Amino acid sequence: MFHILLVGAGGALGSVLRYLVGLWTLHRLGPAFPWGTLSVNVSGSFLIGFLAELIMHKMGASPEMRVFLITGVLGGYTTFSAFSLDAITLLEHGQPALGIAYILASVVLSILAVFAGLALMRAMV
Repeated sequence: MFHILLVGAGGALGSVLRYLVGLWTLHRLGPAFPWGTLSVNVSGSFLIGFLAELIMHKMGASPEMRVFLITGVLGGYTTFSAFSLDAITLLEHGQPALGIAYILASVVLSILAVFAGLALMRAMV
């Protein structure tokens, strides 16, 4: 039961962070492209790599820390379901080139961000 509470608390925090990043990018970059979702997916991918390396391999951290940070916070923060909807919306609104660019950027940059997070944590410890 305690792990469920940790996931819920972390998820609430991650969801609020996702919302704030979305608002910030909307105000900075406008609504023509789903910058908020892209930013969250890439930064979330970086953070999951960084935290996975830190928690699982460097700190020997508790399962509770992993559940709270990775499953809860990052689970609430990352928005791959929103990514899918944004991609379909671009395609359905007659913007196939923008839709494909968004899909490719999201997948490639997120994977690269995981590698970067792993590498940074490995270099720091």
